[in-house]
Amino acid sequence: MSTENEGNAVPPAPSAPPVPVASPAASPQGSAPDGGAPTAPLPPVPQGTPGAPEQYPAPAAQTPAGPPHGAPGPAPDAHQPYGAPAAPAADGSWPPPTATPSYGDGGSGGAGWGSSYQQPAPKPRNGRGGLVAAVLVAALVAGGLGGGIGYTLAKDNDGSGSTTVSASDGASQIKRAPGTIANVASRALPSTVTIEAESTSGEGGTGTGFVFDTQGHIVTNNHVVADAVDGGKLSATFPNGRKYDAEVVGHAQGYDVAVIKLKNAPSDLKPLALGNSDRVAVGDETIAIGAPFGLSNTVTTGIISAKNRPVASSDGSSSSKASYMSALQTDASINPGNSGGPLLNASGAVIGINSAIQSSSSGGFGSGQSGSIGLGFAIPINQAKNVAQQLIKSGKPVYAKIGASVSLEDSTAGAKITDQGASGAAAVESGGPAAKAGLKPGDVITKLDDHVIDSGPTLIGEIWTHKPGDKVTITYKRGGQEHTVDLTLGSRAGDS
Repeated sequence: MSTENEGNAVPPAPSAPPVPVASPAASPQGSAPDGGAPTAPLPPVPQGTPGAPEQYPAPAAQTPAGPPHGAPGPAPDAHQPYGAPAAPAADGSWPPPTATPSYGDGGSGGAGWGSSYQQPAPKPRNGRGGLVAAVLVAALVAGGLGGGIGYTLAKDNDGSGSTTVSASDGASQIKRAPGTIANVASRALPSTVTIEAESTSGEGGTGTGFVFDTQGHIVTNNHVVADAVDGGKLSATFPNGRKYDAEVVGHAQGYDVAVIKLKNAPSDLKPLALGNSDRVAVGDETIAIGAPFGLSNTVTTGIISAKNRPVASSDGSSSSKASYMSALQTDASINPGNSGGPLLNASGAVIGINSAIQSSSSGGFGSGQSGSIGLGFAIPINQAKNVAQQLIKSGKPVYAKIGASVSLEDSTAGAKITDQGASGAAAVESGGPAAKAGLKPGDVITKLDDHVIDSGPTLIGEIWTHKPGDKVTITYKRGGQEHTVDLTLGSRAGDS
């Protein structure tokens, strides 16, 4: 399935994950009081236009856990996964030899973190445009207060007869027990940062990251920091307002994972606890933290909607290379700017990195940028943790591979080994894992272990959930006959 990195549309994605079956209302008009003039209708809500370069449909309700940063920053990032790319063959290792679906720009069927990655818009020079929201103020008439509800009426001392309604002390003492959303958010927010990346040409975007260790390493998406990789500027701001310059330690375009490090990192950093994404179940509660459309420290909630969802994302440019994941799908509201932020479970442990969303066909508000429709995708933390540790260790990603080129065409039959590899190379690498296992051009891989493989991108995403050296079982068809073979995954270092 393809998705877009927050905010861009892409082709429609498969409806089911590759896993075994077993395993706006009109303003109210006030009625005229008895013997009086009609009550004036409430004014209509103005339709605000976000100033940031990303747009979205009618905004999903998101409650900021803290006020946005006062200083204007770059536009929030937008990353969308691909739909079903009809591309030439791609090696099972990174990177695929041909262009893959790109992040959408509000077109139909797009997906990304909250959408697939799209080219960041130029950073506003005179400050980010504000998201306009209309607030309607209406009189609240309550009758029959009492019955032990705990409200008290206090008459003003000025003798005017005006009264105010206040909650009693007992009613205001709300206990936020461990496991409640408020409790999880209060513990996780201090370790979540809003990242601003800017290229040497002044273009950039806003994303999210979270504290990985006490040494100052922050984990985020590759597409969040891509602009700052070659001499650009990078900063991370905590909810308490502390802002630090940062540098990219390593980035993996294929995995869409990056690690940055704070300069002059404080000594009181508290890394977020990492959960086990393999134990996540459909229906589990999820909590996402990020900076959607630049609204820093926003908390949204949902559930795990699906597991092992094949997702491919890109920025849509002709030179773009795809990122692949076997994603956790969630309906927690995720929008451009949420990229790189943590997806937490009900205990507050990180189970994924928010990376892409499926978007609707139109962004709304005339801004060309789409937003959450309840289909978000996160990189499983078990995979992201391994990648992050490798980046911290060597600065370069290492990818598992089978040593065979597979077609990226949209298909439900499996991943077909092509007749020829990239740039005229052999489709099956001589002496590689696939060759040693007896695989040949024309073979169609239908399973990797117990995971159903319906296309080339799905196979790549599943392979990359493993480490080089892992042993896997491949099920494939040749001449209408099904075969099974075990092989040991090889490795490839770097994105190039």
